[in-house]
Order: sequence, then C-alpha cells, then structure tokens
Amino acid sequence: MSTSLHNSPTGIARLAFRHQFLGRSSGPDCSGSVSFPYLPPNTFSLKSLEGVRLSTVVKAVSGGYDQMEVDSSLSPRVNAVKPSKTVAITDQATALVQAGIPVIRLAAGEPDFDTPAVIAEAGINAIREGYTRYTPNAGTMELRSAICHKLKEENGITYTPDQIVVSNGAKQSIYQALLAVCSSGDEVIIPAPFWVSYPEMARLVDATPVILPTSISKNFLMDPKVLESKLNEKSRLLILCSPSNPTGSVYPKKLLEEIAQIVAKHPRLLVLSDEIYEQIIYAPATHTSIASLPGMWERTLTVNGFSKAFAMTGWRLGYIAGPTHFIAACNKVQSQFTSGASSISQKAGVAALGLGYAGGEAISSMVTAFRERRDFLVKSFGELEGVRISEPQGAFYLFIDVSSYYGAEVEGFGKIENSESLCRYMLDEAQVALVPGDAFGDDTCIRISYAASLSTLQAAVERIKKALRVLRPAVLV
Repeated sequence: MSTSLHNSPTGIARLAFRHQFLGRSSGPDCSGSVSFPYLPPNTFSLKSLEGVRLSTVVKAVSGGYDQMEVDSSLSPRVNAVKPSKTVAITDQATALVQAGIPVIRLAAGEPDFDTPAVIAEAGINAIREGYTRYTPNAGTMELRSAICHKLKEENGITYTPDQIVVSNGAKQSIYQALLAVCSSGDEVIIPAPFWVSYPEMARLVDATPVILPTSISKNFLMDPKVLESKLNEKSRLLILCSPSNPTGSVYPKKLLEEIAQIVAKHPRLLVLSDEIYEQIIYAPATHTSIASLPGMWERTLTVNGFSKAFAMTGWRLGYIAGPTHFIAACNKVQSQFTSGASSISQKAGVAALGLGYAGGEAISSMVTAFRERRDFLVKSFGELEGVRISEPQGAFYLFIDVSSYYGAEVEGFGKIENSESLCRYMLDEAQVALVPGDAFGDDTCIRISYAASLSTLQAAVERIKKALRVLRPAVLV
C-alpha cells in the first residue's frame, strides 16, 4: 500500500545531520595541515648552491625524495566490528535537537534522574579535599571492601578485595574479562536479543559469537535445551544479562539453576553475569546472582556498576568480581590499558553503596517512577493493533514486536522493510528517536527507552501512534 508522508522534516533533519557530522572538510586534500618532506642535514651549503636556480633547489627539496603513501589499512579485528547503533542514533538525535528540531530522544539507556545528592556531595568533597591523584590500579581498598560487603549482603556471594577490580564503567569490565579468558577461536555464547556490544567485544578479542535466539512468547528467556545443543569444546563464555537490556526480562532462580546444571558439564565454560540493572526490578520479580548457586562461584565473573541504578552514567564506574586468578588477569589488562578509575568517582561510589540495602529510598523512588512509566507504555502500545509485547520485569526498556507494519509504502520515504527503516521513518515523521531491533539481534522489534519523564513519554506515544496509524498493519497478527 502507499501512504503519504505529511509535513515531514526530512530535509531539515538531513541538513542538520550533514552540518553536524559532515560539515567539516575531510580527506587527504582537506586536512587543514601542510606536511614537508624530510631534508637531511648538511645536504646543501651556500657554496654548493652558487649558480643554481632557485627553482632547482625547490624541486630538489620538495621532490627529491620518493613520497610513499601511508598504509591506511585497519586491523581486521576492527574492520569486523560494527559501530554501536545506540550511540550513533543518540548522537544523531542530539545533533537534530541542537539544530532546533524537536526530537524526543528515547534511544539512550541513561536515567533522566540526577545523581542522588549524597553521592554528588561525596564527589565534590573529594575534589575539595585534594583527593585527585591516582588510586591503586584495581581500585581503592575502601571501595573494594564496600563492594565485597554489598555482594555478600545483597547477592549472597562472598569475595575478598583482591577478587574485585574497579574499572571505568561496567563496559570496560566486560571487555577486560573477555580479553582475560578468551583465546582465538573460542566461542562466546550470547542469548538474543542482546546488548549491542557483546558480539562486537567477542570479535575484538578474536573469539566467535554464537547467538542463541529466544522468543517473545517466552519472555525472551533462553531455553536450556537450546543452550545445551550449542555447547562444544570451543565454548568458553556464556553471557547472561538479567534484568536484560534490551528486553527487561529477568531470569528466575529456577531457570538459572537449570542453566547452571548444563554449564557444570563443560569444564572450560565460564559465565559472565552482567547485573548492571540489578536494582531496577519490579515485584514480584526478584534478582538472583548465578554465582550464588551451588558450583557456580568458581566459574562465574560477576559484573556490576553504578551507572544505571544510581544515575551515575557520567561518573564512569563499574566493577568485576570473581575467582582470584581470573580477576588478577583482568587487573593486569587494566594496568596496561587505562589504569585505575577516577579517584573522585570512587569516593562517590563509596557513598552510593552507603545509601543502604539496594540503594535505599533514593533508588526505590527511581524504581517506582520507572514502573509507572513501564505500565503506561505497556497499556498504550497494548491498545495498538499488530503490536506484540513482553512486559518488562526490570531495567527501563520496552522491546516490542512491530513487524506487522513491515511492507508498508510511504510516499516520499519508501518502503518500511525492517526495524531500521521503521526507526528512520519514526525519526522523520514522528520526530522520535528509537533503536532498531536488528542492533540487538531481533529485527522484528524496536527498543524504546523509558528513562525519560512520564510527560515526555506521553508526547512520544502520541507521535508514534499517529505515525503508525498512517502505515496501518500490513499483516495482522
């Protein structure tokens, strides 16, 4: 079918994007710098230049040496990696807003709350008190001890400070873990939908990502039988994320126990448990750390951080916990990579963990707001014909199946073929930035971040509904 694209700001948006990202000159002839060939000392003397035309000298200086072109090839590992779509879309949406286009940004996974005052004040005091020097590579003893206390009290896992490495965000912790334990040709098992960086990190360490598909009808939870069928002698790491980005799914304890029994049959297989959204969970769902299950402590690397629950994304603070020899390897990698995390952020991290069990009232109030937003979105999109939803049990994302809208033709835009073209259409027509599901390994869906105020979400929903009504479901489900 064919529909019309009314009042689309496409031209303005594209011009703004071009100005933001393509406006500066680029290429070998537009670098803005001038290079000169190297002239060895004592090549010429004034006496030797007597009677020689100036043009000859210039030619000798500028062209007397063969100019070899720079080898601009990149590492095969880097060439194999895809850029993050969430980052790209967020940056594009930000550029449009800066250019005066009223885009509603629901792409980034960043809480809209300010860092709690007690935490911020601890960082400010650290600066005032001159706590601005390097810390130990693995993190301050004060913070690592506080993390150990947190993991024991809240997660039922016992570690010592030498089994903790504090990094510049959980993302760094995950990458360093892969570097530490994976060899060339190893397989990293990743349930889909997945966080966009997992497969790319595996490729960067020369490992092979093995994707395990899941179903919206089963709340995007991994089937243990499918896991078992994919494991072999090359299987090195299983990545679990609960609560999940992008689905908000939470692995119940019983399912984790089944997974643990399968993992135990494979001596080389480790588990990386990404628990960054642990505190953002909606009752009756509860969080279980797989490392707390029988036989799993020895083979689990637990990653967490402060970005999501404590609204500390810009503070860049995360950590990994695990058996001593694995963590020592992560520490060694970090020592040659970035060294320790910010001393100021670490003081703030201590204050965050001092707020009480699960972050106390400060985190509880945020979770209450996230739940209200989730309920609003689930109800709103549940009213739309042709949209399938798995209600999130945690995190702050809604991952909805919109594939029934694929196939529609929009005049002036083209055909809605997949999640990426639908998201481009939403940016053009509705001026709402969303992330296509293909970035997460499921092209039938799109991800909506509800880390935005309820009023912002209400405005976004109206825009999205209007844009979808223009399309009408191409296939009813």
